[in-house]
Amino acid sequence: VQLQASGGGLVQTGWCLRLSCAASGSIPSMYTTAWYRQLPGKQREMVARITSVGEIEYGDSAKGRWTISGDHVKNTAFLQMSSLKAEDTAVYSCNLRPWGTATEYWGQGTEVTVSS
Repeated sequence: VQLQASGGGLVQTGWCLRLSCAASGSIPSMYTTAWYRQLPGKQREMVARITSVGEIEYGDSAKGRWTISGDHVKNTAFLQMSSLKAEDTAVYSCNLRPWGTATEYWGQGTEVTVSS
């Protein structure tokens, strides 16, 4: 499985961005796709995740501001981010984990910079 993350960029406080994570290759039928972020000098944290059956969970940073969704036809997960703050500046990466295995796949990160 290969993951391609995109959509990052430089925006101003309060703006929106939509990140995309496109999966290709031998995609399992049951899996969880997650967005993580790593702020400068800090550990990676889970932002949001969605399963292949539509179950969703948000990390504290995303609750009330962001929405994760998935297009299973295109094998793409999206993270719609609104009300961006300077403290959201980070590298955002997507992860796919097939159910019932310890395997996980990572895409390259996409950088989000929010200027105040």
